[in-house]
Amino acid sequence: MDYENKAKAVAACLLSYKTDVSGWKVCKKSNDMVVSWRPSSEFPGNVYKGEGIVSGSMKKVWECLKPVPNGFRVKWDSNVKRFELLEQITEDISICRTVTPSAAMGIIAPRDFVDVVLVNKYEDGTISSNAINVIHQDCPPQPGYVRGFNHSCGCICVPISGEPNKTQVFTFFHTDLGGLLPRSVVDSFFPTSMAEFYSNMAKAIKSLKDL
Repeated sequence: MDYENKAKAVAACLLSYKTDVSGWKVCKKSNDMVVSWRPSSEFPGNVYKGEGIVSGSMKKVWECLKPVPNGFRVKWDSNVKRFELLEQITEDISICRTVTPSAAMGIIAPRDFVDVVLVNKYEDGTISSNAINVIHQDCPPQPGYVRGFNHSCGCICVPISGEPNKTQVFTFFHTDLGGLLPRSVVDSFFPTSMAEFYSNMAKAIKSLKDL
């Protein structure tokens, strides 16, 4: 499989989600963030976009979000139980397995996802983490986990000019959870989960010492 080109296509897709304002419907809003959705063109579900400005430098925000084994994210993100490196393709591209706990009062069983992940750094200081599902010979479906499938998803961290201690964070959840889940459960889970994500990320940033 051409992992490199597949990952680069995701990065381009996420940039288009970020800039294309058409078709998004707001489904959750607070003082700090907005969650919107629109129908996916990749599977019979929705793509969700989160957007918010968080108090924290790019360095601190990226420390919270960077996709590395035993990284800080597994400590604060309630939806990430484990993050495992299966194969390093290039310096910026890897194949990873993410394990998530049960959710929605146990209605959603533990899941795992196998993705190619690309970290992209742009000239203006923006950093993105981009992922999409792949099949990898070292990680067939595991007992005790429903195999889910991430379509083009990830996060984009954008520096704010003149505000070095604030960062704009876009998140894109675009996931087929697999299994026989009622659509109503899935549709209520993602907006709530994303609002919690931003809240927990803000707390995690505050807990970091100066970087």
